Amino acid sequence: MSGETSRLIAERLDLRYDDRVVVEGLDVAIPDDRFSVIVGPNACGKSTLLRALARILRPHAGRVLLDGRTIHSMPAKEVARTLGMLPQSAVAPETITVLDLVGRGRFPHQSLLRQWSDADQQAVEQAMDAAGVTELAERPVDELSGGQRQRAWLAMVLAQQTEILLLDEPTTFLDITHQLDVLDLCADLRADGYTIVAVLHDLNHAARYADHLIAMADGRIVAAGTPEEVVTPELVAEVFGLACTVVPDPATGTPMVVPAARTRRTRLRH
Repeated sequence: MSGETSRLIAERLDLRYDDRVVVEGLDVAIPDDRFSVIVGPNACGKSTLLRALARILRPHAGRVLLDGRTIHSMPAKEVARTLGMLPQSAVAPETITVLDLVGRGRFPHQSLLRQWSDADQQAVEQAMDAAGVTELAERPVDELSGGQRQRAWLAMVLAQQTEILLLDEPTTFLDITHQLDVLDLCADLRADGYTIVAVLHDLNHAARYADHLIAMADGRIVAAGTPEEVVTPELVAEVFGLACTVVPDPATGTPMVVPAARTRRTRLRH
């Protein structure tokens, strides 16, 4: 995608947990106004990269730039008015209701001179409607199912009204219908001019919905580009160790991975 701009850029990133190196010397530019999806096997560094892009994890070396500024040099509230993050395993305060949780998404917009307003209320209502949790407003978050809880957290991030959204496995705990609802919502947000970056495990969902794929393995970026450029039998074999055929999705024409037929390895009973 030549000629595209990037407000969010990582340069020569080294990311570590204590002495364990997860990512080393990584460069990536997130294209503006696109739905980017990071794919790769477990423990390859996908969520770690997203945490660094969100200013949650400080790089051991290298830097993340937001609008040309090093993100760790920026005040937290300023970053939170531009960039929203849905973490993988968010924990809500005990007994907090869905309405109160979503309302916390407005915190970056509050100050001593600016308290709760009609605009805040409208943002919360719109976010809850978009995430499908309006009817759960008075329910305690810790009493919800995993899928309901995930949608409540998504509503909180939407209530921030940021132009960039980072979503770490946003379809976790959701049944297939709600998975597609969340991805449809991401596609709508992208059409409205949002920049979205998500970590997804389902490669076919990623290929169907993303404009831009980033394939990772062993803490490095193996390929980046359109789904048609990235999702090939050779790359799937390299990144996931999976023999497959790639065919057009019958509904969308986007690449669809069909795993090779299984062969029986051993007889368990004699």
